[in-house]
Amino acid sequence: MPTSAVPVSQSERAALADLLEHLGPDQPTCCEGWTTRDLATHLVVRDRRPDAGPGLVLGGPLRAWTSRVQDRTRSRPFGVLVAEVRSGPPAWAPTAWPAVDRLLNTAEMVIHHEDVRRAQPDWAPRDLPRSVQDQLWRSVPLLARGRAATSTGGGLFVRRSDVPDGAPGSERRLRDGQPTTTVIGAPLEVLLWVSGRTTVACVDLTAE
Repeated sequence: MPTSAVPVSQSERAALADLLEHLGPDQPTCCEGWTTRDLATHLVVRDRRPDAGPGLVLGGPLRAWTSRVQDRTRSRPFGVLVAEVRSGPPAWAPTAWPAVDRLLNTAEMVIHHEDVRRAQPDWAPRDLPRSVQDQLWRSVPLLARGRAATSTGGGLFVRRSDVPDGAPGSERRLRDGQPTTTVIGAPLEVLLWVSGRTTVACVDLTAE
């Protein structure tokens, strides 16, 4: 369980590495077409191979290089991949700096931890501390900009359910338009929904 002494990005990274180690390389995840090996590969490349990043965005010849890096990484022993997920980016990488780690890796680690958890039988939602939920709530608009638009048309309104109705900052309009889809849930659940995990996010939806 995350504590105030350990950043959420790091506690979730450790918990994800523990779960990957426990499950092994061939279990499903909530990322379509990805096994646990594929997810570990993604995180290792993200942490350690910044040269592979442009190919994911720009495509073309750069995409071919990214694919080669991913294939070589995926072929390594699973235990090595998990160890590198656990240790995180090397010290020279900007994402290893504490402030950047918190900014870029908190939502990433929480979401991918849930990608593995919720693909397994008998999973249940976690009851995260309010301080963690607050951090995840701040990440919702950032992820919704690119992904929510692919699952709904019209407007998009989100409301967190773990605080009293009308509490300051508990509601956000992420997109204008009609009809408006309203997504209600704990911040973790809303974050999963807007990031595309619509089938496993525990939220209430209305459209009007």
